[in-house]
Amino acid sequence: MTSLRSLMLAFLAAFSTATVLTGFATFNASHAAMTRLVDTRIGLTADAILSGVAPGDTRAILARVERFARDRNTGDIGFELEDAQGRRLGGNIVLARRIAPGYSTVTSRDRIAGLTSGRAELRDAGGGVHLITMIETEPVDGYAFVRARNYVAGFGGILLIVLAGTATFALIVRRRINEVHATAEAIIDGDIRHRVPVAAHGGAFAEQARAFNRMLDRVAGLMDSIRHVSNEVAHDLRTPLGRLRGRLALAVEAQELAAMRGEVEQAIEHCDDLLATFSAILRIAEIEGGNRRTGFASLDLAALVQEVADTMGEVAGDTGHRLIVEANAASVPMVGDRALLAQALLNLVENALAYTPPGSSVTIRLACTATGVSIDVSDDGPGIASSERALALRRFGRLDRSRHRPGHGLGLPLVQAIAQLHGGSLTLSDAAPGLTATIVLAQ
Repeated sequence: MTSLRSLMLAFLAAFSTATVLTGFATFNASHAAMTRLVDTRIGLTADAILSGVAPGDTRAILARVERFARDRNTGDIGFELEDAQGRRLGGNIVLARRIAPGYSTVTSRDRIAGLTSGRAELRDAGGGVHLITMIETEPVDGYAFVRARNYVAGFGGILLIVLAGTATFALIVRRRINEVHATAEAIIDGDIRHRVPVAAHGGAFAEQARAFNRMLDRVAGLMDSIRHVSNEVAHDLRTPLGRLRGRLALAVEAQELAAMRGEVEQAIEHCDDLLATFSAILRIAEIEGGNRRTGFASLDLAALVQEVADTMGEVAGDTGHRLIVEANAASVPMVGDRALLAQALLNLVENALAYTPPGSSVTIRLACTATGVSIDVSDDGPGIASSERALALRRFGRLDRSRHRPGHGLGLPLVQAIAQLHGGSLTLSDAAPGLTATIVLAQ
């Protein structure tokens, strides 16, 4: 795997190369542009000398050169007239070598008095005569140093800024990686409560740290749940197992077949309770593992709520309760597992009917919100004290007053697992009087 340092060095190398090449190309382009401007001036000057002069008229050309040099501020312009053999015929400069036709560069090696560098053009003036026009470029070349210095300063500054920015970014990323690594090592060593520091000023790294910490909170919650389950399984299953053993002992000691049959039937009922408990545990584990997402499909939650209410209406009537349905929408489309959502709603209604006296009312409310949909199952019974609600949501978390009732204490944890599978949650609150169980689902 490529290291962070390798990536940073590769980026800096690529950026530095691109910056140097860009500066070099920009300098050459500006130099070429200035050269073209000088050559254009040479061409215009030569045109002015030869305009209206008969081809090969040496005397007229030299007169034009003399007048041009006298009448204008042309100290940087020089002329030389040559014959076909390259012999000098006149002019205000003397060249030590022959100039090639067209434009060329002259330097101090050409031994022109007072000239360091320049551009020259050799043009056919007719009759075997050639006009050489030269312009000094020393001021332009001197400015080239200034331009080169500016380019070095400008592009060098950009390069330094990028180097500093990249180094700072690398330090920040490395620090964040070290924080995550330190947290992982601490958790491996057994400190499950250790968390990644979250920057107070926010930003992408802070969001990443929060997401990582939420994941760790979830893992810690599952581990706590496992610890609680172990304790509660040992506590809650000890009683039914003891009863089962007692029934089997009585069956062994029974003298009559009818008495033995009764004890065996009771033992079978205890076995059924144990199987139901383990089945509920397995269903919760399956749901929390996300395996039931394959059963997700489009459904109408409002129709499902009404269907559950119709199913439980007769049960409520038999127990002397009133079941009321309230919905602020005729149709609530969503994607989910219809069977699991129905199971969750049935559990909440069954709990409300089981733990409230006859004559109580149970209300199912379906409401759409800006972020999703909520289902409330409220009753006007004794409710649950706020200090005991967390226990009620825990696996095998049965309250003291309910331990004499049939059940295994997994109903609400199963509802909670179903809600979380659908991206929601289960909360218990005071209905004043009574209890409200609220399932919030994401749409």
